[in-house]
Amino acid sequence: MHELPVIKSIFDICVKHAKANNASKIVTVTLKVGEATDLLDEWIQRYFDYLCKDTMAEGAKLTIERVPFVIRCKKCSESFQVNIREQRQVECPKCKGKEFDYVSGREYSVEKIEVICGRDKTH
Repeated sequence: MHELPVIKSIFDICVKHAKANNASKIVTVTLKVGEATDLLDEWIQRYFDYLCKDTMAEGAKLTIERVPFVIRCKKCSESFQVNIREQRQVECPKCKGKEFDYVSGREYSVEKIEVICGRDKTH
């Protein structure tokens, strides 16, 4: 259920930008979601469909692009990808360091919104 407030925020952003551009319909929404978030594709889709019902976004196609979880070693500055669903103990492949900074993979964002403006124009 924790996905609902996040997806509601994403939905609100889409509608706000569509209306600001005089759109009559949202056709597609592309999201970037980090691998380290606990947002599951299935629930993102379900909540998005639920929120779109009876709105300008009803029937919009949702595309979810996953961003890999990447960290940087504090000791040697080596950056590398981690599969957080499979790896529990992480160490730098270069120097075996165990302290890291986050580079990517915890974010979520609206990457692209395709809309119909007026009657025929797609943007």
